[in-house]
Amino acid sequence: MLIAILLLGASAAQLALQAEKVARGERDWQLAFQAAEEALMDAEKDIEGTPAEPGRSAMFAPDSALGFVAGCGGDGASLGLCLRGAAGQAPVWQSVDFDDDGAATARSVPYGKFTGATMPSGEGLLPFKRPRYIIELLPFTQEGEDAGQQLGYFYRVTAIGFGARPGSEVVLQSFYRKAPGGAAR
Repeated sequence: MLIAILLLGASAAQLALQAEKVARGERDWQLAFQAAEEALMDAEKDIEGTPAEPGRSAMFAPDSALGFVAGCGGDGASLGLCLRGAAGQAPVWQSVDFDDDGAATARSVPYGKFTGATMPSGEGLLPFKRPRYIIELLPFTQEGEDAGQQLGYFYRVTAIGFGARPGSEVVLQSFYRKAPGGAAR
């Protein structure tokens, strides 16, 4: 009888530990998801232009590809600005190393770099590091129109958020079009 009670107690303890691991994993995923959403919003503010970086605003004119480079820019105002890959190649966002935050080698933008936004990170229940994003330039054509009749550009924003532990990452994408009058659509 004592052995049966001991086995029941051990299995109950194991179930409790597994439930705690699942809850911790869910919390980390939620934290990473929220950080990635914040990075998407930071990128939208970057596209719309901010007083913190007035020179970068010119790169997001609705009919301009200024500053966007193949493989993503890694210096100055071109950081994180990517031209669309050639037909048949993998999308640019799949080839960018979002974990690279080296000053000379990074191709993605850390949260707040061009908007001045801040996000605490690195301790407790905070993301272990700031989220990052890239902005890809894509041609915009009206539905039903000739694909050669380009009306300007829109942007594919890819963001990665990190959880409290290094293994927790969430990648989100959004598409953003800056209307000619300045308002987003």
